[in-house]
Amino acid sequence: MQPAVRHVAGEWVLGYNLSHVPRPPIQPRLQLSAATRQAMKNLRRRLILGLLFGFLVILGLTLLGDVQLVGARISSFAWRLTPWILAGTLWNYLLRFFKWHYYLLRIGVRGLPLLESARLFVAAFPMAVTPGKVGEAVKGVWLNQRTGVPLARTVTVVLGERISDGLAILALATLGVVAYPQYWPAFATILGALILAVVVSQIRPLALALLELAGRLPLIGGLAHHLQEFYEGTYQLFRPKATAVGLILGTLAWVGEGFSMYLVMIGLGVPTGWETFSMAVFVLSFSTVIGAVSALPGGLGATEASIAGMLSLLMGLGADTSAAATLLIRFATLWFGVGLGVALWPFSPDLLFLGQEGQEPESTRRAEMATSEESS
Repeated sequence: MQPAVRHVAGEWVLGYNLSHVPRPPIQPRLQLSAATRQAMKNLRRRLILGLLFGFLVILGLTLLGDVQLVGARISSFAWRLTPWILAGTLWNYLLRFFKWHYYLLRIGVRGLPLLESARLFVAAFPMAVTPGKVGEAVKGVWLNQRTGVPLARTVTVVLGERISDGLAILALATLGVVAYPQYWPAFATILGALILAVVVSQIRPLALALLELAGRLPLIGGLAHHLQEFYEGTYQLFRPKATAVGLILGTLAWVGEGFSMYLVMIGLGVPTGWETFSMAVFVLSFSTVIGAVSALPGGLGATEASIAGMLSLLMGLGADTSAAATLLIRFATLWFGVGLGVALWPFSPDLLFLGQEGQEPESTRRAEMATSEESS
């Protein structure tokens, strides 16, 4: 693939010409049936439950370190560092958005304006606090509504994001695992599972054989066509160059949040230096993976317990300092992102399927016009 200047909206990402990537057949957009709307209502209920669970986790962390002591540590925090801490998080979001948009091009999405792509990306942030982050799959529905690309293919972007993020985070945690071998079993298990998923997707005869076998099963046979679409999207996302791009962008993105964690620790009085920075990156990276595999809403509980426990065990920080650091970094990363997404929702009722039945969003019409212009 040679770098090229593109005039089609949104195809400038990384400067690569992806016009050779086969486009999937355009299918009718999903109709917003009563069942679909009910599913969205259920998703919103799960989101509310996730938020309530998050409140309980915050309360538990505060009580763990003694309310007064944790409050005192937070009060004495160097709040002047807050803009830089949030900048590290925004850096993470920016690079992950580039990866998201690049993945859309890989699966054949064309003509989706860059701002509309960003709106879909940010609006899904609150879905991170649904169990196992399954709510993020709604991005696939949004893409289908706006582009007509089959849902079974659009949801592969969410899978690609999760796997590439996992590989990037594990790459950042590598040096820490070497220094602390007690974390090696969990590290190796998760890394092996992610690599296996990527490798199997690229051994086409094996993957197609597995799909054929799955198609013969009574409960799955009717989904054979959708499984084929899902595989085709996955195959494109995990091609060697696409995997390398996702891994590089993901690693650089998560370094940003590691930098935020480092500033949080400095703001609480931990000495500056390379050792503190490397430990901050390792603790946050490994804890994020633990939260992801826990399948808890947003990793709530598992991530916090891992961060606080590793800070106390590996760095010898007191319970109050560990709890304060955990609360601050989670507010600056997870809850900051949730807040950005929720702030966008009042301006995007179409994304929550709150508009009138049968009403086509203006964003959909703009995407169709861009696609029409490209084809002409």
